[in-house]
Amino acid sequence: MDRLSLWLGAALTGLVLLSAPAVLALPKYRLLTAQQVGHDKGDPLWQLSGRVVPCVTCHLSAQGGPGWNPFGESLRAGFRAEPGARFGEVLYRVLEARADADGDAYPDALEFHARTNPGDAASRPEQGLDVLQAEFEAAGGLEQYAPRTR
Repeated sequence: MDRLSLWLGAALTGLVLLSAPAVLALPKYRLLTAQQVGHDKGDPLWQLSGRVVPCVTCHLSAQGGPGWNPFGESLRAGFRAEPGARFGEVLYRVLEARADADGDAYPDALEFHARTNPGDAASRPEQGLDVLQAEFEAAGGLEQYAPRTR
């Protein structure tokens, strides 16, 4: 093997190793949402999980990017209503409105509690609405989702 091939192989390996943390880390808004709604609790590796607040919580694509589902559109409307607002405040106001973005009869806050997707009507909690509401209230209700800076 010549020196150029060795050098290129080493450079490529270095780039892969340096980019690994960025690929594995949750994007900023997913990280903030997971912490705010408690999806970080009980799993020491939650930041590396694609299941913790996946991109499709707000986006149409599993990879994120342009194209938002109904819950994502609710957040976007919140930012338009309050330009410059912090993400946690906008998320809380959207959840506080007790809306059901995807129209599946479960308010968005309850879907976070049940760990289902508030932007996808096919992703529904298994419990009945009354049972889930009682569990949610026993766990702290909407105030448990208040931004930590409040």
